[in-house]
This record gives sequence, structure tokens and C-alpha cells, in this order.
Amino acid sequence: MSHKSQLFKSALVCLGLFLSGNPLFAQNAQATAAKGKQFIVDAEIPWQELGVGLKRKIMSYDETMMMVKIDFQKGGTGTPHKHVHTQMSYVDSGVFEVTIGDKKQILKKGDAFYVPSNIMHGAVCLEAGVLIDMFTPMREDFVK
Repeated sequence: MSHKSQLFKSALVCLGLFLSGNPLFAQNAQATAAKGKQFIVDAEIPWQELGVGLKRKIMSYDETMMMVKIDFQKGGTGTPHKHVHTQMSYVDSGVFEVTIGDKKQILKKGDAFYVPSNIMHGAVCLEAGVLIDMFTPMREDFVK
């Protein structure tokens, strides 16, 4: 192998090591693996750390819909925001104070909420828990 070939091969190995440890690359790899997934095995999907007491798993999606699992530590906040996507969320565990528009509601395991397109909404986790979010269409910003 020529010296240039060895250098090129070494550069590719270094790039691969860099990318595998890069959170953005890991997020894109997870999103790619989730696209169109028909059988969703929770234990096979790694968490993406979002910071400030939150982490996420993209469970599956296509262009028309997406399922995402969000783990909240107590005090974790889904900062008030709005988006064009219609959203439904199921409280898998924990207790959340959810705000949709000018309405607030305390929700616990087994409860759910619906957010129409372009309505301001957010959540504060009162007891550590998990939300299962469904979006239509899918959240492109989650897979970039």
C-alpha cells in the first residue's frame, strides 16, 4: 500500500471515530434507523440526551407521522413553543403540568393531551416520567 493510501485510510478511520462520538452524527444515525420501522423494540433504541433533565427516543416515523418517547426528570421542562405539526401526547408515567394556549391541566399516567397546529404549548414535569408524543406530519427538525 502506498504512503498516500495509508494516510487516506488513517484519515477515514479517524473521521469514523470522530463521527461515532459526535452527538449530531449519533442522532442522525438513530433517526435513519427509526425511519419506517415496523416493529419497535424499546430496548434496542438508544436515548438522545437533550440536556436539562430530558432525553428522547425517536421510535419510528415516515413523512406523515412520527412517534417519539421523551423521558423527563422531575423539574424537566418542555419549554413553551409552537409548531405546524398536530401533536398528541400520552402520559406513560409521571405527573406533568401541561399548558396548551391559555389552559393548564395536571396530567398523570394514562392521561393524554392534543395540541392543534400552531398553538403555544409546554409541560413541566412534577414527578419524573415519560411522554409518548405523536406528530403529524413528522418532525423534520428531530432528524436533522
